[in-house]
Amino acid sequence: MRKAAKMERSAIVPKQWQTAKFNEKAAVSTAAHPARDIAESVALVHDWCPSFRGGERVLSELYQTFQPAEIFTLFDFLPAEVKQRYFPNARFHTSALNALPWIEKYYRASFFACPFFMEQFDVTHFDAVISSSAAFARGIITRPDQPHVCYVHSPVRYAWDEQFNYLEQGNLGYGPKGLAFRYFMHRLRNWDVRTAHSPDVMVANSNFVRARIKRVYGRDALVVFPPVDLEEMAFTTEKDDYYVTASFLAPYKRTDLVVKAFRSMPNRRLVVVGEGQQSSALRDLAGPNIEFTGFLERSEYIRTVANARALVFAGCEDFGIALGEAQACGTPVIAFGRGGARDIVSSLGQSRNPTGFLFSRQTAESIVDAIEAFECNASAILPDACRENAGRFSADEFRRRMVRALELARDIIEHPTANRQLLALHQQDRLSD
Repeated sequence: MRKAAKMERSAIVPKQWQTAKFNEKAAVSTAAHPARDIAESVALVHDWCPSFRGGERVLSELYQTFQPAEIFTLFDFLPAEVKQRYFPNARFHTSALNALPWIEKYYRASFFACPFFMEQFDVTHFDAVISSSAAFARGIITRPDQPHVCYVHSPVRYAWDEQFNYLEQGNLGYGPKGLAFRYFMHRLRNWDVRTAHSPDVMVANSNFVRARIKRVYGRDALVVFPPVDLEEMAFTTEKDDYYVTASFLAPYKRTDLVVKAFRSMPNRRLVVVGEGQQSSALRDLAGPNIEFTGFLERSEYIRTVANARALVFAGCEDFGIALGEAQACGTPVIAFGRGGARDIVSSLGQSRNPTGFLFSRQTAESIVDAIEAFECNASAILPDACRENAGRFSADEFRRRMVRALELARDIIEHPTANRQLLALHQQDRLSD
């Protein structure tokens, strides 16, 4: 069976693919000029840019990889200094929604109009399109002969498996607001499924998201982890006596469970980095052993994570860039063992070189048990192992794999009769080289 499958794959893929590895000289050329031979111009399409967080870091790396490129996004609220540092000389195109008065305060409420306005961007004159999507960017309209790679941060969370959590958190029952939300989610799901087969290649940011793509859209996806700037992250082997949790303080991050756990352990210190809609409630919940820093400057954030005894996270992230950054600093990670954390952390008791601990239940009690298990075995988790583990998420690795994903999209365009799934399987082999 396996031999027959290999013969079938060999019959449909270009002849030059039928080698186990790329020529070393070609690989060096691609690293030095990652997109030169792929496309002369690239349109980068991103849902929205309200602030510079994980999705925007991926967008920045894509911009650095595929030059010349222009950026299309529904909303752009990025400060000038952020653009100068992460998007030098970039040209941003925004939707008509971006010009509405006070839109920064209510842009999320315009989600029902976002599919329509995303479709109004004209990118058909570019040689290739790369979309960075957690909701709408994938729906960009492209030419039939235009390679389109979609980097999927997640299928639309609030339209699919997270809908009921959002309804509960928003206290939306079956009143007028709740029914309106449910109706718009129904419409959004229809649009989402209709556009799911527009990209030639889908790339997931974790194996967790890859499984969601398969379940929701019935498509397979390549996996390319988001980039961590290893040079920026300060590595240290000397740790302080506090724990840290860092995220946007939204309900789905479950920082409340971390705060509750440490409130029950008054002899252990916790530093909470970040702000969000739960900031006030979490401060009311906290005990005297818990410190809130709010948003920190980048250098101070890195120092705080690098010096922590461990980073603790109780949410279910699609990937979780903060977890990868902690590993790059040599800081162990204690996290809920679902979602992207499973790709990032080599758990104590499951690996010869553990880099943290994954707990199985999303409760404050499980966090307490995980902290105690970590402290009993802390000597087995070495900062050097954490740093080495983070090498899998380097910017160079991200660029190399995204260039190859665009190569696959172009090959699919050039071989329209080939079976896309088998092409993708062959590309997965190449990404593993």
